[in-house]
Amino acid sequence: MQLAVLQSPSRGGQIRCPTRSLESRIRERLTIDKFFTIYGVFVRPPSNLFFTLMSEVAMHKKVLPGFAAVFVVLEVTNFVFNGLILGPTYQSLQNLWRPDMMSFMWIYHVIMLIGAFFFSFIFSKGYERKGIAEGVRYGLYIGIWLSIGMAYGTYAMIQIPYSLALQWFIYGVIQYLVAGIVLALVFKERPKPAA
Repeated sequence: MQLAVLQSPSRGGQIRCPTRSLESRIRERLTIDKFFTIYGVFVRPPSNLFFTLMSEVAMHKKVLPGFAAVFVVLEVTNFVFNGLILGPTYQSLQNLWRPDMMSFMWIYHVIMLIGAFFFSFIFSKGYERKGIAEGVRYGLYIGIWLSIGMAYGTYAMIQIPYSLALQWFIYGVIQYLVAGIVLALVFKERPKPAA
């Protein structure tokens, strides 16, 4: 087996790696430090997962504005779909829900907060600068993934009408489509003003 010698400025010396093609892949895709962390040669576990995540967020300055925009979209669309459109259906099925359900609604808002953050964070990791079409595609994929499990999983466990499960699925996909479009608009590169 051939060994390639890599210079590591951050480690102060030379590192031997198998094959030359590995060296080119390392230089194209990863820094030496990330390579060794990922492949376990010099494992440096993060001291705090929260701070590691926040440092990655800081690298892409549009994650936090995107997170805020997505959270607003999710809250507004939840109010429209669940409060206005499906409200009468929920009232007719009142015997299925917890009697003290409203006292637990804060949990739902926390879930939306966490979901909006990761929706934006994951989008930033695969962002390809393809405009609104990228947001539509991302929102559609995530919407189908999350909505089908919520809608039809609940239908399988609780005696709700099929029409409600179908509406949950459709409205969930629409909700994430809108969130994806808004996120793509937040991430869109702004033209720099001419000097």
